[in-house]
Amino acid sequence: MDSISGVGVVDKVVAVLRALETNGPSSLLELQQATALPRATAHRLATALEDHGLIRRDDEGHFALGWGLVSLGRAASAVLPLIELARPVLDSLRAKTGESVQLYVQEGDARRCLVSLESPHGLRWIVPEGSLLPLDAGSAGHVLSGERTDKHGWIQSVGEREAGVASVSAPVLNAQGNIIAAISVSGPIERLTRRPGERHGAAVVRASKNLQKFL
Repeated sequence: MDSISGVGVVDKVVAVLRALETNGPSSLLELQQATALPRATAHRLATALEDHGLIRRDDEGHFALGWGLVSLGRAASAVLPLIELARPVLDSLRAKTGESVQLYVQEGDARRCLVSLESPHGLRWIVPEGSLLPLDAGSAGHVLSGERTDKHGWIQSVGEREAGVASVSAPVLNAQGNIIAAISVSGPIERLTRRPGERHGAAVVRASKNLQKFL
């Protein structure tokens, strides 16, 4: 595998963790295939991470992300004010639209969901917090990629990443005018229609501007 950081063992450890993040609990063979690491190397790293509580074994003996990552995630969240600043803004947006809302940031060539608040409707679109999604599909991905927004400040997508799902997103800018996050409203096409921007775009843009006031 290619080295990203220049420190080979770190790149391999991260590859193991990312593979479990993406694919869920995996056998040693599945982990080896996902990381392209030699079998002995994948096993050595996985068991070492297990000793540190960053990987665990599930009931079937498969490798899975460990509970030690929960405390690390909480510690990281505590020093990321964007998350805490965004929650009340997103809660208000959910109350106004009645749909699921998310906050995404770019992470390499993907986007990470930092905050996800679910719609109260039984039929809803759920994005687990912490999910890593592509940049090249979905309105939030297009926003974070720097694509030009609609003249009203939003980008919409319909059935682009998942069939039957529509979304509209707007960028969150810092004081220098750089895109640091994207706020998104998403849900079934049946409610958002094939023009989700016309339905909720203005509300998403207002939420983004409200959050920017605190940054």
